[in-house]
Amino acid sequence: MSNPHPPTLSEQMLAAAHAIRAVLAGQSLSDSLARVPATQRPAAQALSFHVMRRLGLARALQRHMLSRAPTDPLAHALLLLGLCLMDASLEPPQDRATHVPAYAPHTVVHQAVAAAGRDKRCKPFKGLINAVLRRYARERAVLLEHVARDPEARWNHPAWWVDAVRTAWPTHWESLLAAADRPGPLFLRANIRRATPAQLHERFAAAGIISRLAGEDGLLLPQARPVHELPGHAEGLWSVQDLSAQRAARLLPLADGMRVLDACAAPGGKTAHMLERHALRLTAIDSDKQRLARVAQNLERLGLSGPHVALRCADAADPAAWWDGQAFDAILADVPCTGSGVVRRHPDIRWLRRADDLPRTARLQARIADALWPLLRPGGHLLYATCSIFPLECEDQARAFIERHPDARRLPAPGQILPLPSPGPGDEPGDGFFYALIAKHE
Repeated sequence: MSNPHPPTLSEQMLAAAHAIRAVLAGQSLSDSLARVPATQRPAAQALSFHVMRRLGLARALQRHMLSRAPTDPLAHALLLLGLCLMDASLEPPQDRATHVPAYAPHTVVHQAVAAAGRDKRCKPFKGLINAVLRRYARERAVLLEHVARDPEARWNHPAWWVDAVRTAWPTHWESLLAAADRPGPLFLRANIRRATPAQLHERFAAAGIISRLAGEDGLLLPQARPVHELPGHAEGLWSVQDLSAQRAARLLPLADGMRVLDACAAPGGKTAHMLERHALRLTAIDSDKQRLARVAQNLERLGLSGPHVALRCADAADPAAWWDGQAFDAILADVPCTGSGVVRRHPDIRWLRRADDLPRTARLQARIADALWPLLRPGGHLLYATCSIFPLECEDQARAFIERHPDARRLPAPGQILPLPSPGPGDEPGDGFFYALIAKHE
């Protein structure tokens, strides 16, 4: 029997603590939140996202105030959550961002202790959580001064990540790190086979939803809403897709009837966008069976499925296992990366990655790009794409690829896109992305 009453804050905090504990154990926040009961999920997501954006500070404070972390992982996660919420509650309202959850300090203490009491593993740590949060409420200014020189506390990113961003972008590194702690805007892409962006804009306006046109096929919603609350989703009139990601389908020189490969296709946003714009014979591959199923679901909803589209669970770096020997006219190589360009939407990424992931993904990217190149016909085009801001995964890869392949020629493309506001008033940036368009000599 379901609980007819909305979950209390302590229940929400405990649900969020379970998700935070999973991230600290190396699991993605999306996967852990999927296991939270539906009634608690929105609040648990808001709380856990906030912690991911303030985890560096919370960890530094915990290290300073305690000789060791609570031995129970769930109690540890709950303590970190309590510190993040307490810090937000003590911020002057004029300095607090609108997306930051804030409560009265005594509420944070009371509800954190109540949350600990709801789990038998956490119960022994109720006193500790109470004492730490009350001390922080009394001594915040002094404690913040003690941890101010810790780069993880200052920037809420791992120290290696801070160093990598500073090295790559010495002019913009502070702005990039700060931008990663603000939620990204909600961009939609119109399915132009069924509705134009202007028609969607009018339909949203009729429903009292504010939107504005963005890019060639997109809309921006200043106020994010759950997908099911927006008209037209079930009808396949639009998809959620960031503005930077929407560039891919227009950058590849496509025409009706072309044979196209979308490598590493899941969850299928770029696959769908290409099919919305052109009648293609398209093959989409991905090594993750479950994620590939999402591609199929998205194409079905958008009315893009059919015999002209083939979905295959396969390794892009091993074409011998899946390629039929017929050359492609165009290839989208949206290769795996650290995801450093989308960290504002997935704030757990920064804590799940390790410094050695960067060179490891770079090696994988090179292997995939080299494996796909022979599949492209002479005169065809390959679009190399990543959602990264690290040059090792982006510009360095594109230059090295050209050096390795004498029959490759680089064409104009955006290159590195940084998630920073443009000078225009009210402009909202897309995610961090990189695009290199490469043609094969005929």
